[in-house]
Amino acid sequence: MGNTPKIEMRGICKAFGKKVVLSGVDLDVGVGESVVIIGGSGTGKSVTLKSILGLLTPDSGTVKVDGENVIGMGAADRERINHQFGMLFQGGALFDSLPVWENVTFGLLAEKRCTREDAPEISIEKLAMVGLNADVAYLMPSELSGGMQKRVGLARAIASDPEIIFFDEPTTGLDPIMADVINDLIVKVSREVGATALSITHDMASARKIADRIAMLYEGKIIWQGPVADIDHSGNEYVDQFINGRAEGPIQMAVRA
Repeated sequence: MGNTPKIEMRGICKAFGKKVVLSGVDLDVGVGESVVIIGGSGTGKSVTLKSILGLLTPDSGTVKVDGENVIGMGAADRERINHQFGMLFQGGALFDSLPVWENVTFGLLAEKRCTREDAPEISIEKLAMVGLNADVAYLMPSELSGGMQKRVGLARAIASDPEIIFFDEPTTGLDPIMADVINDLIVKVSREVGATALSITHDMASARKIADRIAMLYEGKIIWQGPVADIDHSGNEYVDQFINGRAEGPIQMAVRA
């Protein structure tokens, strides 16, 4: 069991009508490892994440969590697996009508894993881990800056002390300084919670900061993967073009009418 990946994807394919999005994704994420999937818009990063989370069912292939194939798993077993997961959504995805403390503990309350009396205290503890003081717990999301909203989203992602945290474009919409703050927090809280992390992003500064290993998704497949230190000399022209943000190269963007 010691060598069993926390997450293992093999031959994952997914199409929507005639549009093939994933055409055989193979990827392992080791226990306690932070893996970042990079790739351009529309390359299937979000579909890959949703396939692990059970929000989408792949057309073929297997997704294993701790060695258990979760594809086609019954509802009770799927819920048991999902209890291991935390998620930081791209836009923060806070509930506008709920105070911060209720946003942070929303999942715990919904699953009756804490009481409403205990929830504010749990929220304050998690907010402290992301650098926010206790007063924030009683604010509404509309009273928070973008960076604070992202921190609250991170506090919610770690509220249940998850074994696996998913980060969906964690720095989207943030200025470069706040993005770096969030990247540092992701590294810090993942380590403190002891979680395995899988992130998707097209922000190379973020990928370099939070990843142990980077995998690039292009045309439905992982075309390169390796340690962060190796990405600048990957020997892959697609990776080289992407990480350097060059218009010219083998990746042709659909920009002309």
